[in-house]
Amino acid sequence: MEKISYLGETIMRWSIGPSTFLALPERGARLMNWNFTLGDGSVRDVIYWPELKSLDQFHRVRGGNPILFPFCGRTFDQGKIDHWRTSDGVQRPMPQHGIARQGQFKLVRLDARGFAAQLLPGTEEQAAYPYDYEFTVTYRFESLSLTCEFALKNLGQESIPWCPGHHFYFTLPWSEGLSRNNYVIRIPASERLKQDSAGQLVPAPQLNADESVANPALIDTLHSHLRSGEVRFGETGKNNAVIVRLGSNPIPPRDATFVTWTADEKAPFYCVEPWMGPPNAPEHKRGLELVRPGETRTFSVNVAAK
Repeated sequence: MEKISYLGETIMRWSIGPSTFLALPERGARLMNWNFTLGDGSVRDVIYWPELKSLDQFHRVRGGNPILFPFCGRTFDQGKIDHWRTSDGVQRPMPQHGIARQGQFKLVRLDARGFAAQLLPGTEEQAAYPYDYEFTVTYRFESLSLTCEFALKNLGQESIPWCPGHHFYFTLPWSEGLSRNNYVIRIPASERLKQDSAGQLVPAPQLNADESVANPALIDTLHSHLRSGEVRFGETGKNNAVIVRLGSNPIPPRDATFVTWTADEKAPFYCVEPWMGPPNAPEHKRGLELVRPGETRTFSVNVAAK
């Protein structure tokens, strides 16, 4: 592990086997980029990071892996977007994707294989999520994979709701001369959903188990009732792939969800996002977990490349 200068900030770089990982733990616990060197000496990006001129609005950069906590996507309270209601009946603000991606973190562990960082809630974060807790993001890097675990420790006297997730920006296409038409994604889901303009979950178009990544029906689709926790995508007819695994059990909880999204057909990235549950969990309760006083709950994902 080494520290390097990047646009006026100090970021961390890990070189493990053929892989290089870049992260800025103090700002959103953000993994920025992951690439690895192929046998012919060329470099393949797995986690996409754009070329930037500054780190202003760092949390809005479309790249890396923004951390979604305590809730994923857009939350609503009785149709009012970016709000939710706590158990005491108070309506509170909640930014899209929560409070962590723009939050400040402190390093609690840094070593040759990764890091752990803990959220430092400020005034705005406390207004949105008024609990006594520790939220820690831990990354562990391997030669051709990474594991990221969230841990929410309840330090207070009331149960804490959460439904977190990841927003991985994957480089795609990753081979020169190819397009999304050359890539297939396999998502073993029995239910496909969308979120409507009032935050409700509605049926989505039916999809095949194996779909072309170019299919526009995948965009903003929620894939739930998973028959397996593993999603795989790669070039048609080739053995290269990215594998995203949600949790450690062969079959995840019923409401665990993968989300597929990209900005437009020309974007150099494609997002495959493992979430604890669908968006707006505080209202519809699907995927929502309660962490009791004194309890610590975790949420883990693994990403591998070949």
